[in-house]
Amino acid sequence: MRAQFRRTEGALWVLWAAVCTIASARQFYGYMMMQTGGHWSAPLDDVFIHFDYARAAAEGHPFEWFSGNGYSSGNTSLLYPFVLAIGWLGGFREVAIMKWAAIVAMTSCFVTLWIARGLVTRTLRSRAASYLLPPMFYAIGALDWSLWSGMEVAFFLLTWAAGLAALFAFDDARTDRERVRAGWLLGIAGFFIVTTRPEGATTIAGFGLAAALARGLSSRARMVTLLRAGGPACAALAAQSIANRIFTGEASASGAIVKLAINNPFLTVDEKIADYTQNLRYAIFRNLEYHFTDWVFVDCILPVLALLALAMPETRRYAAILVFQIVSWMMLVALNGQVRWQNERYTMPAVAWLLILGALAACALLRRAARPSIAWATIAGAVGAHVFAITLRPPNTIPTLRLSWTIALACGAGLALLMRAWVLRAPIVAAALLVANDHEVAKVREQKWFFGRASRNIRDQHLRAGAFLAELKPHRVLVGDAGALIYASDRPGLDIIGLGGYHDLPFARAGVNGLAASLELIERMPESDRPDMLAIYPSWWGTLPVWFGHEIARVPAPGNVICGGYEDVLYQADWHLLGTGEQPRVPLGRLRDTLDLADLVSEKDHAYSFSRGSGWTDMKILPDLADPSRDVFDGGRILYAHASERFTLGNLETHRAAILAFRSAPAGESHFHVRVGGAEIERVDLAPRDGWDERTLTIPPERVEKTIDVVIENDGPGELPLFHVWIGQ
Repeated sequence: MRAQFRRTEGALWVLWAAVCTIASARQFYGYMMMQTGGHWSAPLDDVFIHFDYARAAAEGHPFEWFSGNGYSSGNTSLLYPFVLAIGWLGGFREVAIMKWAAIVAMTSCFVTLWIARGLVTRTLRSRAASYLLPPMFYAIGALDWSLWSGMEVAFFLLTWAAGLAALFAFDDARTDRERVRAGWLLGIAGFFIVTTRPEGATTIAGFGLAAALARGLSSRARMVTLLRAGGPACAALAAQSIANRIFTGEASASGAIVKLAINNPFLTVDEKIADYTQNLRYAIFRNLEYHFTDWVFVDCILPVLALLALAMPETRRYAAILVFQIVSWMMLVALNGQVRWQNERYTMPAVAWLLILGALAACALLRRAARPSIAWATIAGAVGAHVFAITLRPPNTIPTLRLSWTIALACGAGLALLMRAWVLRAPIVAAALLVANDHEVAKVREQKWFFGRASRNIRDQHLRAGAFLAELKPHRVLVGDAGALIYASDRPGLDIIGLGGYHDLPFARAGVNGLAASLELIERMPESDRPDMLAIYPSWWGTLPVWFGHEIARVPAPGNVICGGYEDVLYQADWHLLGTGEQPRVPLGRLRDTLDLADLVSEKDHAYSFSRGSGWTDMKILPDLADPSRDVFDGGRILYAHASERFTLGNLETHRAAILAFRSAPAGESHFHVRVGGAEIERVDLAPRDGWDERTLTIPPERVEKTIDVVIENDGPGELPLFHVWIGQ
């Protein structure tokens, strides 16, 4: 029987892994079909962003959100849309492309399991134990949700598996030539990893460090191995940044600008650190206490089991790699404010690695010959004691360490002693697996329901609204969700959040600065290319639909669990007020230069900056000072009391008096100083006014150079809103 098993084991394992993969996928897609009445959809609108880029790539416009919009860095995954484009070219058009995404996901997961099996067979020399890996991999409902969602999670795990396979090849190499070849294979895998998700930089770093620290290498060989493993990934990230800078004016990708708190211009350093800490804490405990179990007191089982892989000499090396990749991934994605949304999909690669590591540890611990290290087992037990103690905190309080390290280490030492004897270890591990699985069954059922309902919501709202837009055939649609609306309508779009991109206008940066900044950029668009329809959630955008739209239709999402609002509303756009605030209403002589505040292009041209914690954008429509029967629109910035702003103005004739003009709309009393070239020119007093207030002051000839540096300091007591600055001579 043993010989027969050896002959057929490989085929049996492949069949087992395939059955587990198809069974998991079928549960989720089957429930989607149940909810949608047999129609394909997706549980996230962001899935259709990938489809947008894939369609554009298939049409010969790679790296564009919509053909003709120009280069966009809004799709952080560079490689995945090209994989989807293969399906588009192969006939998976319209919503059927989700079928291709499902095929890619299932294939990716199967190959990932096939390669990850080597972690068990290479370290434990046991093929039978590896049968535990597939069911453990699909045990967490939230991970399955992300794998089958159509996002790039499954494909990213495939690129990770390619890196693991290259590391196996490096470990098996016996000659320098074989090591060189394996090192370059690791570098190619790293290229695919970071072009699928840029956060994968630390993932390939883990593989590269493991290869470089292998026994028997000289110092020079270690350095060269690191360069081979990490060079292609670094080159890919550098090339992406250069391309972003050339085509968009921003080195960072639009997604990073929109989603990372470090790019928020209004937060202080302390506020950014607090945001990061909150994100990291949330990402960890949302998984532990919600996704991993329906009974919080057993949430420590999986992390403790995974850490016990470090306690076995046979598995320690690969376990250390996985622990490094899990920790570094979580630390990186915590920079992203979106980590708290979309069913925590950003954390799911780390969850997948944790499950693989837990399966490796279980396989090792169930062997009679295993001899766990007391020190490593004590550390694993101490971590588990801390996690368990945190669950005892009062409801709705922030997770913090509640146990002293002395007590935690004592608990860990007790676990380590229990792990030494197989007669105790085996039933403890088996019971832990059964308990963890028993308390995950309800979570898997919940995630299947959520997957189906979310897919129905996207179908009911975004896809139907997109189909309605396709019938109306607008020239361009302004959207707040750069996904299914544009994909289903197949009409050019303008993403006001900034992920879609429109040529080199910085809509992503404007989205972070506020709606006024986005509207100032629409002013810069040719009138013939401005959106003639809006498809937005009115609750997201304040006065935008009131000032610039006329309602046409509402598309609801009954039983909404995933869409940004119950109703997506379609409006006919009306931009006739844009541009009405460009000219001053006070005499200036010959206009030399203009700073349009909240217009990021104008601000960049004038080296504009403001005190951190101030500078919020605002916009107003008020009667024209020259003709009160007409309205004037203008966007600007709010300068808080005791804050300052700085900018330059140029194109001046030197040593000739100049007239500086400001447009404000003060809601309260404020006083501000104007300095030119470091010298105070004048103090301006503003009183509350229900309308525009334009003031002028004279800069003496001795202070006028070809380019002047202007500083405005708000003495308070109220806020200082400034919308435009002009200078004339």
